[in-house]
Amino acid sequence: MDVKLNVTLLTFGGFAELHKYRYLYFVVIFTLYILILCCNSTIVCLICSHKNLHEPMYIFIAALLINSVLYSMIIYPKLLSDVLSQKQMISYPLCLFQGLSYYTLVGSEFLLLAAMAYDRYVSICKPLQYPVIMNRITIYVCLILAWLIPAFEALMLGVLYSNVKLCSFTLAGIFCNNSVHKLQCVPSVAISIYGVVMLINIALLPMLFILFSYIKILKLSYQRCRDVRKKALKTCLPHLLVLINFSCFIFFDIIIVRLETDLSKTLRLILTFELILFHPLLNPIIYGLKMNEISKHLKILLCLVK
Repeated sequence: MDVKLNVTLLTFGGFAELHKYRYLYFVVIFTLYILILCCNSTIVCLICSHKNLHEPMYIFIAALLINSVLYSMIIYPKLLSDVLSQKQMISYPLCLFQGLSYYTLVGSEFLLLAAMAYDRYVSICKPLQYPVIMNRITIYVCLILAWLIPAFEALMLGVLYSNVKLCSFTLAGIFCNNSVHKLQCVPSVAISIYGVVMLINIALLPMLFILFSYIKILKLSYQRCRDVRKKALKTCLPHLLVLINFSCFIFFDIIIVRLETDLSKTLRLILTFELILFHPLLNPIIYGLKMNEISKHLKILLCLVK
């Protein structure tokens, strides 16, 4: 620990053989970071620039992709800096900021997916009421709440962490997540309880709502004609793929921390890279390929570039 200027510094201990593969790490991570920014930004720009995509479903997709960009910006710049540094360190306040921002965006992702599930439910199950229910005010409220609720809950968690006494100063991972909890001298009961409440509020409850919405959609669509079933599957499948993909990565995040003593450093590093690299890259690929209108505009754009 370095105590200069009374700043507590933490060390990232999750890199495997960094001295051997430093530049390979950097090239791979930097390339994927640029891909994430370009892929997500391209689809967001397409949605913003085409009036036929100014519908609630596409607005929520754009918000989800912006969330992926923010998610990457919280992790990648520091990660790239650490790869080229001799010592992989971060101050405790900055670590808290990174960790809490990370979980704010994770919570926002679940809430945005819940808003998208509600939009699909109203569109398919209540088509005549859709324009009235999913008006601009409803969309804005959903977007604002999707970012404000997790941010407020993360802020409260940050207040609890600010007074924690640390006895360990080495994190097992390569960025700040809930592994910070392992650094405490005495595990805080208040933080543990609040963490569970936060997990329920911003992850489990939205997930249950999403599953309930899609079950209702599937149940109703199979009672109607073939065209309705086809429309339901075509519009809901990308959202379900993103939900399953994201839920698996968050499950990995929890498992990595809970089983950190039982996992080899290399395996833990691979799981962490899957968590931070593939999820923000898969979102634009899934929506770009599976959503017909977005796919159509992407093909036009690619033809113009050629």
